[in-house]
Amino acid sequence: MLIKNKIDIQNMKIAGKITADTLQMITKYIQPNISTNEINNICHQYIIKKKAIPACLGYQGFPKSICISKNEIVCHGIPNKNIFLKNGDIVNIDIAVIKNGYYSDASKMYFVGKISEKNKILCKITQKSLYLALSHIKPGIFLKEIGAIIQNYVEKKNFFIVKEYCGHGIGKNFHELPQVLHYKNFENNIILQEGMTFTIEPMVNIGTSQTKISKDGWTVKTLNNKCSAQYEHTILVTKTGCEILTWQKNEKITSHLYNI
Repeated sequence: MLIKNKIDIQNMKIAGKITADTLQMITKYIQPNISTNEINNICHQYIIKKKAIPACLGYQGFPKSICISKNEIVCHGIPNKNIFLKNGDIVNIDIAVIKNGYYSDASKMYFVGKISEKNKILCKITQKSLYLALSHIKPGIFLKEIGAIIQNYVEKKNFFIVKEYCGHGIGKNFHELPQVLHYKNFENNIILQEGMTFTIEPMVNIGTSQTKISKDGWTVKTLNNKCSAQYEHTILVTKTGCEILTWQKNEKITSHLYNI
């Protein structure tokens, strides 16, 4: 677990903006009949034009530049030329980039055409759970408080937190300590300090928290084949709260949170 210095933070902000800009750029392409592979290619070209590197490409053998997870896919969906978006789909796009040797990582949900009211609520609750966690981050709190805030809110709304996958430290490495769990836990007594950087990325399911891994070894799906949603940000713990390094212009939250 590393405390980042000014140079680290400046470089992570640059990487974070590229990730955020890519997520904003792709919005207009999320339409029925586009393949998930075409979305991947558009994002890949955009990242390369920014003189950055798609962090997912080749990571532990992952074959594409971004993850695209629609409907019952929880995370790590592999873009495919034979998988097309259709009206009513909800889609998570997860983008990580490397710029000047530093990583950033974020994801958000997109709606394809008119979606069901249940799925709208699912996505709203998932995003709100992330925002609630962000609104509590400051130096001196226990890391485990983040998971408790997320789980309490999600379960109060009758949805379920995925427990097998978590947020993570990030910086010069894609995945660093600490692990950021999105549920109540009693073992993680890490105290947040100014200069820590990590992701928070709750995954929320309808009906059950249980998941299954597909034969490709990557794609994670809900066990009951009902929909799942996820929102993710890379954040920096500041003296007075936190800064969202992957903040996007249409966010319902400010980029700097003052939580003292």
